[in-house]
Amino acid sequence: MRPDPVAAGTASPVVLVAHGSRDARAQAATRALARGVAAARPGLDVRVAFLELADPRPADVLGALRAAGEPAPVVVPLLLTRAYHGRVDLPAQVAGFDCAISDTLGEVSEPLLAGLVRRLHESVTGYDAVVLAAAGTSVASGRAMVDEVAGALTLRLGVPCVTAYASAAAPTGGEAVAALRARGARRVAVASYFLAPGRLHEAVLADARAEGAIGAAAPLGASRELVRLVLQRVDAVSPQRALLAV
Repeated sequence: MRPDPVAAGTASPVVLVAHGSRDARAQAATRALARGVAAARPGLDVRVAFLELADPRPADVLGALRAAGEPAPVVVPLLLTRAYHGRVDLPAQVAGFDCAISDTLGEVSEPLLAGLVRRLHESVTGYDAVVLAAAGTSVASGRAMVDEVAGALTLRLGVPCVTAYASAAAPTGGEAVAALRARGARRVAVASYFLAPGRLHEAVLADARAEGAIGAAAPLGASRELVRLVLQRVDAVSPQRALLAV
């Protein structure tokens, strides 16, 4: 059995890095997730940082850890696609610090799918099609990741699931609902491919509702499934693989 890193006394601090938002609810959701991760693994030092629009920034947190003589931390990007913020922005903001960066959270996985389905069923049942609403990105590989999740949800739910975006890509929430209804769906629900509430989440859901969506899920938030997924990302990054300034 793999030894528990906390019990073994070898755990590196964990820094959860979210995109950031001026919406206080989004910041609160990130901090709640950090508390959930820490509670799930007692003794683990879990901190939060934001890429923009909120403090602290990654460099502030990493600088404080380095000044305190802590081991090289594991940085977990709280991002659902491998787009600009994950590929460019985060590495730039942690440049010069000894740390290991895990993968983002958006790859198809059991915790991610289970969390999306549970949030959906907390809000709506009796649907015959689903829109997977996401923030949006102009990066094709990022959209492809969302499409993969939608495909996995189609298999898991047994109904058609298509993507929709709040910005930077098509279709909109309303367009996705209309397309499903044109294919014969009558009760279209919306699953939320978001980690926290905010302007974009509300915009894409409002657009879908205006076109006749019967209900919409809350963001993943500090769900037990997301806690499990974050810990999987932490465990996949060994302290021995800590990288100097990506």
